[in-house]
Amino acid sequence: MSAEEQTDADAEAEAEDEDSVAAKLFGRWDVAGIEYNDPSTKRYITVTPVAHTAGRHASKQFQKSEISIVERFINRLMQTEENTGKKQQTLSLVRDAFELVHERTDENPIQILVTAVENAAPREETVRLKYGGISVPKAVDVAPQRRVDQALKFLAEGAQSASFKSPTPAEEAIATQLVGAAEGDVGTYAVGQKEEKERVAAAAR
Repeated sequence: MSAEEQTDADAEAEAEDEDSVAAKLFGRWDVAGIEYNDPSTKRYITVTPVAHTAGRHASKQFQKSEISIVERFINRLMQTEENTGKKQQTLSLVRDAFELVHERTDENPIQILVTAVENAAPREETVRLKYGGISVPKAVDVAPQRRVDQALKFLAEGAQSASFKSPTPAEEAIATQLVGAAEGDVGTYAVGQKEEKERVAAAAR
């Protein structure tokens, strides 16, 4: 092989390596091969190597499901008075939390997040129906997209409550919530909230 051919081959190999890194979330986590255990929420949990789309899909109501589940989780973490608009800071926290999740489970943290969302998504909830002047609770099935929304809300609330005015670092609180929810631990805030919603709905059937 001539020197020129060797240079071209090295350039191609380097380009392939760059493409491989670009196809990974945070340049580290592979988005391929993610397993879904809940077929009802699968189409609403999108996994991409992009964690910041600058609100590209915010104009239409149901296009939010096209955004990466990681970015949606990051956006949820920002929906508190103290963290509003701090996207870069929250990105860094989630990146660090993913490292902790990998250390604790030796698994792809994206897979842990997907499983946590599935485990924290309530299947039933209650609505209020009025009969004359009487308000009666009624159990209803939860739409798949709302199930994902609720799971992200519970995970974010759990992480926020565990780290706010607490010595627990935010990234550690996030990692604890994700790992606990992925394992189905009822002691985790997100899974506990899901179980509570389903318990109340069962009593209102």
